Amino acid sequence: MTASTSTPFTFPPIAFIGGGNMASAIIGGLIRQGAPAARITVVEPFEAQRQKLREQFGVQVLEAAGSALADAALVVWAVKPQTFKEAAAAVAPHATRALHLSVAAGIRSDSMAQWLATDHIVRAMPNTPALVGLGMTGLFPRPGVSAAQKQLVEQVIATTGQYLWVQQEGQLDAVTALSGSGPAYVFYFLEAMAQAGTDMGLLPEQAHQLAVGTFVGASQLAAQSSEPPAVLRERVTSKGGTTYAALESMRASHIAEHFVTAMRAAEKRATELGDEFGR
Repeated sequence: MTASTSTPFTFPPIAFIGGGNMASAIIGGLIRQGAPAARITVVEPFEAQRQKLREQFGVQVLEAAGSALADAALVVWAVKPQTFKEAAAAVAPHATRALHLSVAAGIRSDSMAQWLATDHIVRAMPNTPALVGLGMTGLFPRPGVSAAQKQLVEQVIATTGQYLWVQQEGQLDAVTALSGSGPAYVFYFLEAMAQAGTDMGLLPEQAHQLAVGTFVGASQLAAQSSEPPAVLRERVTSKGGTTYAALESMRASHIAEHFVTAMRAAEKRATELGDEFGR
């Protein structure tokens, strides 16, 4: 299930625990969709980031959790996995009626339910293109999450791009490996393509423009086509041609197999984070 960013709704009071890049992406999306800055509160321990949030969004920013969180209908957890438990201890007494939405990698909902003393929890795995409204987010609800609460989460996340619900919480580790970490893979390939372009005589800015434009165009074509990527690939691959030569080189180097292995390493690490910081 996916959603666009065009559905209007009445914004309830929302609190963010952590004010880094992902929190900023969601806050920016909310404000673009008409959320009043006065209904958004952020708990952020670092003064420089607090000042940045005030200047950029005009939201209320706190150094530490307190009674100001009591009115929040939704608490968005955008903290590092290793700090979640400590932060939850400080927030829980002030957010007893809230729905909790976590974008923290790896931390399982069982741990959150124990630390926050509630079953009203949704885990989310977004990615950084949310910063430009083109994010992809996987979502998993605890059994205690109502249909109305799921709708609220959808409306909030839709301000950053697309979303989908998974049926089993363990699938979020695969979402993490595929789309959560995925932008880094794209940037990695963009770096390699641009380097190859400059090695072949293009100016760096020309190589960058060609590489980025190719990724954007191919992604849009894949998104709008009813045919699978394999068919689209075959259509631009003439046997004996230039594309064929490049793909044969990749096959000989087992690029696809290595790429799958790398993604399984990301999935494994996501599982380890839950084991390591979820106690």
